Amino acid sequence: MVRRRTSPVVVGALLAAGALLTAFPFFWMLTTSLKPIAESYTYPPTVLPSTITLDSYLRLFRDFDFGRYLVNTIVVVLIGFVGMFFVAMAGYGFAKFRFRGKNVLFLLVLSTLMIPIQVTMIPTYLILNSLQLTNTLVGIALPTLVSAFNIFLFRQFMSTIPDDILEAARLDGAGELRILWSMVLPLSKPILAVGSVLTFITGWNSFIWPLIIANDQQNYTLSVGISLLNKQLTINPPLQMAGASLMVVPIVIVFVIFQRYIVQGFTMSGLR
Repeated sequence: MVRRRTSPVVVGALLAAGALLTAFPFFWMLTTSLKPIAESYTYPPTVLPSTITLDSYLRLFRDFDFGRYLVNTIVVVLIGFVGMFFVAMAGYGFAKFRFRGKNVLFLLVLSTLMIPIQVTMIPTYLILNSLQLTNTLVGIALPTLVSAFNIFLFRQFMSTIPDDILEAARLDGAGELRILWSMVLPLSKPILAVGSVLTFITGWNSFIWPLIIANDQQNYTLSVGISLLNKQLTINPPLQMAGASLMVVPIVIVFVIFQRYIVQGFTMSGLR
C-alpha cells in the first residue's frame, strides 16, 4: 500500500490559515485601541481604524494612574527575578549533591504543584500580615519568589552538566557558590531564559493575589488596574483594548526575544 505524502504547500497553507485565525483577536485588540471611541461603535465594525489616535493610551496614564500601576508591576517582576538565584541554588543542590532524604524532599517540592493556589492564600495572607507586609509590593511579590516548577526545570537541566567539570573546579579550590556562579549558571543560559520568561509572566499577569493583599489603590498592579476599567459608568472599547494591549504586548515581545532559548531549555530539560 502506497502512502501519499501531504504536499508541503498544503501544510504551509493550513499552518498559515491557523496562524492568521489565532492572531486575528490580537490584531483586533491593537487596532481597536487605536480607534476613536465613535468609530468603535460603528456597525458593521471596521478592522482597520480610519483615524489612528493614541488618546486611549494617553487617558490610561493621565486619568487612571496606569503609570503607577506599570511601575508597581515592574517592581513585582524584578523582585521575582531575585528568586531565580534561590531557585537555581535549589536545582543545583538536587542535581549535583547527595544527601539523606534528597528524593523524599524533592518529591515534597513537586507535590506542591498539585496544591491549588486558592488553598494557600489564607495561610500566606496570615503569615504576611504577621510580618506587616500586607498592602506592600514586597508582600505581593514574595509568594512568587520561588516556584516548584522552576526548581524542577533547573534540576533537570543541571543534571546534564558533566560532574567532571565541577570536580575539577573543586580540586582547584573553588567553593560551591563560586562554582554555581562562575560555571553552572553560565552553562544554564537556556534554562535561565525559560525561568526568566515564566517568572516575568507570573509577576506580570498576577491578579487575584495583588487584589487580595493590596488595600491601597496605589499598590495595584496592571492586571488589577485593568479590572477597574470595567467598573466605569460608560463602556469605552478603545480604552479597554488599550489596557489589554498594555498587558499583552510586553509578554509577546519577551517571548519572541527568548523563543530560541525557551525551546532549547525545555528540550534539554527532558520536557516534550
